[in-house]
Amino acid sequence: MPATAAKKTGAKKLPAVPESKLKFSKKQLSKRALETKRKLKRNAIIALRKRENLVRAEKYQSQYIKADRREIKLRRLAKSRGQFYVPAEAKLAFVIRIRGINKVAPKVRKVLQLFRLRQINNGVFIKLNKATINMLRIAEPYITWGYPNLKSVRELIYKRGFVKHNRQRVPITDNFVIERKMRQAHQIQCVEDLVHEIFTVGPKFKNASNFLWPFKLNTPTGGWRKKANHYVDGGDFGNREDKINKLLRKMV
Repeated sequence: MPATAAKKTGAKKLPAVPESKLKFSKKQLSKRALETKRKLKRNAIIALRKRENLVRAEKYQSQYIKADRREIKLRRLAKSRGQFYVPAEAKLAFVIRIRGINKVAPKVRKVLQLFRLRQINNGVFIKLNKATINMLRIAEPYITWGYPNLKSVRELIYKRGFVKHNRQRVPITDNFVIERKMRQAHQIQCVEDLVHEIFTVGPKFKNASNFLWPFKLNTPTGGWRKKANHYVDGGDFGNREDKINKLLRKMV
């Protein structure tokens, strides 16, 4: 009897693992391996982009420094010769809407619409040429504008920058927000690329400017002076040239 019992026990096998469970386990292992591979690849791309963006930022900074030194050199040279140095005409303007919709003429309304200035305290970058200057003159009682410097452009994009993605207003939280939309088509892959393209009014200025959502600014600290008067008459509207930078410090 004991021998027969032992034989029966030996003959009894453990239950086999179901084939569906084996397939599921294999699939899970394959999925984990694929995820790990993707993660490593993504980390490598992120590291590469960071290095590229740093090199680009350093290159742009050296260009800005050289341009400033050249301006100083030309001004000093003109002064030493007893001449006047006239800097090049501004190519970039920042336009802010300061008045509402009451009693707006259709032509003015259309210009404001083309500039994407649909609300008070909205601002946009504009490339200055004959057509845009004429448009600015038409809408002048409703806007104030001037020539922003590098610091103003950088502060606006870093502090108040939002971009268009799938018709939505998306904040610039990192460089990949810009890269996924602009790198392949326009070779703009980081915030410094965007700043450089806007400030220098480069060949891709139109794409970069349209990619940026109109800036929503605060009412300036201390309020406006008098919106119905021109800036040169102690009011607010019209061209204030480089004085726009002082205004932007109060609104950003």
